[in-house]
Amino acid sequence: MATSAVLLVRLGALGLLAVVLQVSAVSQLTVFDTNADVVPLVVAFAALLTGAVPGAIFAFVAGLFIDTALVGTLGVSSLVYVAIGYGAGRLRELRDPQSSLVPLALGAAASAAAAFGFALVQFLLGAEAPVSFELIRQLVVATLVSTLLALPVYAGVRRALVPALPDDPRRRRRRAYTTGGLSPLSRP
Repeated sequence: MATSAVLLVRLGALGLLAVVLQVSAVSQLTVFDTNADVVPLVVAFAALLTGAVPGAIFAFVAGLFIDTALVGTLGVSSLVYVAIGYGAGRLRELRDPQSSLVPLALGAAASAAAAFGFALVQFLLGAEAPVSFELIRQLVVATLVSTLLALPVYAGVRRALVPALPDDPRRRRRRAYTTGGLSPLSRP
């Protein structure tokens, strides 16, 4: 099977698994009177590994999955997740970050963008929700709780997608010369 087809299958399975885990397990657990959100983390990390356009497409489909699973307003999650996926993909394309702290920072940014994005979209759609300091506290705590899950989620997404990704010439490592001799570029 071609590399792109394998990547497409892996992305679909990853999105379905993330939505099922979010709906069945993660949303049932409350920490400090709030719930963690795993789907924005999966969207951001998949986009970080694949790029902006595949990340935005994956985010749109994951948003439709979560909206139909939760029987919410169709398209709200897709709108918020597309912004997260495209932004994380552009980060990879423009900067290609290699630091070990990138998953933690990106997880915090994706969680905050999802939490505040959902609140903003619901407010703009006219949902009757009181805007107060309690709402802001819940958004901040939800962001912090989701950020704690960023490293294990990144490890899982990376493990699932890296075997199907095409080789990136910028990430090739140089081979050490094992012959014990000089480099072929140097002249004796």
